[in-house]
Amino acid sequence: MDYIKILNRYIIWHLFQATAIVSFILIGIVFLTQSIRFLELVVEVGASSSAFWFLTLLALPRFFEIIVPIAVMISVLFIYHRLMSDSELVVMKSAGLSSLELARPTFVFIGGVVVFLYIMTFWAGPISASYMQQYRQVIKANATQFLFREGVFNTLGEGLMIYIRKKNSNGNLSGLMIHDSRTENNLPITVFADKGVLVSEPDGRKQVVVYDGQRQQFDPETNILNKLAFERYTVEIPEPKKEVRQRWAEPDERTMWELLFPKDKDDPSYQRVKKDFIAEAHRRITGPLLTLAFGCISLAFLFLGQISRRGYTGRIVAAALAGIGLQSLYLVAFDFAKDHYAGIICMYLIVLLPAGFAYLNIKHYTTFMLARNEQRQGKAGAFIKQ
Repeated sequence: MDYIKILNRYIIWHLFQATAIVSFILIGIVFLTQSIRFLELVVEVGASSSAFWFLTLLALPRFFEIIVPIAVMISVLFIYHRLMSDSELVVMKSAGLSSLELARPTFVFIGGVVVFLYIMTFWAGPISASYMQQYRQVIKANATQFLFREGVFNTLGEGLMIYIRKKNSNGNLSGLMIHDSRTENNLPITVFADKGVLVSEPDGRKQVVVYDGQRQQFDPETNILNKLAFERYTVEIPEPKKEVRQRWAEPDERTMWELLFPKDKDDPSYQRVKKDFIAEAHRRITGPLLTLAFGCISLAFLFLGQISRRGYTGRIVAAALAGIGLQSLYLVAFDFAKDHYAGIICMYLIVLLPAGFAYLNIKHYTTFMLARNEQRQGKAGAFIKQ
């Protein structure tokens, strides 16, 4: 019927709007928490702000699997509670629609969300996590200031070592000692200076310019220590190596295909974490299905019961607690699956059993209520006759 199609589109559109808003809020919270992890690159490494935002954005896709199911559950509870409070569901049921027909738009919407989550967990999320780790390595390998730590001997390439007593917030250095063995006559040079600064040339070269210090060079053949006081002295810093060592990709950095058919399966590292790979693969299969479980549970708590004018706060709280409990059990089962294959079975049971049980209750609830009402009417008719 046309009015059923209009109703389905109406509910799906409002579910989409609510899910988008809740997801945006949760993503903002995760964005703030994740950005703290990369402040080190700005404060200590001296990376650009664009690198900071890029790394933070790359860290977000892997959290969609957690954020979106929660957002869907909140949206289902909010939209259907509003429909019940405004008596819209009462009118729909009076028109002959069953609970399953009223829940059908949610199932259609959840189906689209599950497909989206499978794309994120199978492909987009792992790739973004892999790029994030590689980009962090590149930044650390190419950022010279990352090596300038206070109170330690910083090694910059071969033959150059710099000690810094203090590094100010404005970039000025104080209490420097530089040991440079890159001289042509193979006689190391030691430089002591009160202050200095890191300078970047237009061509990309970096230099440490020191002021008010002393340059010392010892000749072992003549046992003579040459000293030279200076007001300004420049030390060239070697260009960092651009190539970054190949790192072993963790399970959460690999696509679903790479988890199932790893190219480095003969690597000793893979043999040690083989169960982690298997558990991660099954997590990506079952994780998106939590959206279906959360949706079914929410609908079951709202639909199963009499319509009340006092509100449905108790049902909403019960549904929320059930969702939290289900998510907690799933995380425990996932950790258990890393050591025991029985945990994988538990992951599937935790996801599918609640969803199936809630679906069957929604499907047969209308039939059950009609049968119970007929039974009550029959008893009432028999009582009147007596």
